Amino acid sequence: MSWPNAPRLVKLLLALSLAGLTAGCFQPLYGERTLGAGDSSISAKMSSVEVVPVKETASSRLGRVGVEMRDQLIFGLTGGGPTPTSAYRLEITLSAVQLQVIVDITSARPEIQNYGINASYALIENATGKRLVTDTTFARVSYNIPGQLQRFAGDRGLRDAENRAAKVIADNIRTRLASHFVAGT
Repeated sequence: MSWPNAPRLVKLLLALSLAGLTAGCFQPLYGERTLGAGDSSISAKMSSVEVVPVKETASSRLGRVGVEMRDQLIFGLTGGGPTPTSAYRLEITLSAVQLQVIVDITSARPEIQNYGINASYALIENATGKRLVTDTTFARVSYNIPGQLQRFAGDRGLRDAENRAAKVIADNIRTRLASHFVAGT
């Protein structure tokens, strides 16, 4: 080893030693650790959240999206396992937005559209009725409409966009609830 490489080696060893010292400071968010003295783990708190069905007409498009989002959220909170008695209640309201992004100039039909969901939600403690978290989130996804002769493909594109937006909303809410249970804010 030559002398010009020595400063580089010293920097590398210093960086590795600092990384080793701080390695114990980080903990996974969804790990199986307790939150404090006598508290249950984050996964137990998350699975004790009851997701109330979204108040939309079941036959409407937004009603179907609400069911999809609720199913995604329940699976994300419980991991697919059984739910214990609920200590918390999660109420969600949804609204949808559609925007034409690209329009064909010859037929005046949209070719690409954006679909969006706006969600307002509140986490309520069942024992006291106190609102612990009140927040909003949103998701925007785009989809193609292939042409006049393929209208069913356009409908399927919209349905896939709705499902993707519902998944994003469910992930956003799950992450926010996890941060509330860990940090208390």
